[in-house]
Amino acid sequence: MEIYLPTLNQSIRPGKILCIGKNYARHAAEMHSAVPEQPMVFLKPSTALVANGGRIEIPPASFEVHHEVELVAAIGRTGKNIDVSEALNYIDGYAVGLDMTARDIQQRAKEKGHPWSVAKGFDTFAPIGAFVAASEIPNPQNLSISLTINGEVRQEGHTGDMVFPVAQLISFCSTIFTLEPGDLLYTGTPEGVGAVAIGDKLVARLGEVPELHVEVH
Repeated sequence: MEIYLPTLNQSIRPGKILCIGKNYARHAAEMHSAVPEQPMVFLKPSTALVANGGRIEIPPASFEVHHEVELVAAIGRTGKNIDVSEALNYIDGYAVGLDMTARDIQQRAKEKGHPWSVAKGFDTFAPIGAFVAASEIPNPQNLSISLTINGEVRQEGHTGDMVFPVAQLISFCSTIFTLEPGDLLYTGTPEGVGAVAIGDKLVARLGEVPELHVEVH
């Protein structure tokens, strides 16, 4: 799947989907985990992407798939070892997304000290809405974020509650990976995560950016 970058005015297939775990203190608490001392980064494959109006497919291997609504930033410039003060200048646009998680598989992996790649990486496990230009979002830390399922609010938070703000996340990730145009950064989820069921209709909202509508199959 390609994403349309509004500032660059072109569609690009993302090379990397960088995701941040436990970036809201209350979410870390509901997962019975401590807040990390530095950003906790994991990856999803580009095949996990699904666009607005698409379907989240429940894999046969899991009996407990959870929703996690997140602010997503799209990288518009190549960068390495980016200073925090310059980090937001590397963002092309913002969107709302979902980090779907096979929680039962993740829990088994945690118990064995194994990576989370399988629990996070199934096809359709990274729904993404349309991007708005970064210039339209002067402060990514001043946005409301929410998720409704079948009209009922399940998650509701504010990006100002991030443990590590977007600029710091970009700076940190760029010390590990060279960031390239089209790379996506999922910035973590507020509290309220929970299971979805076949037939559920999810609506994710982030400030004034376009809503994301997906259905579970």
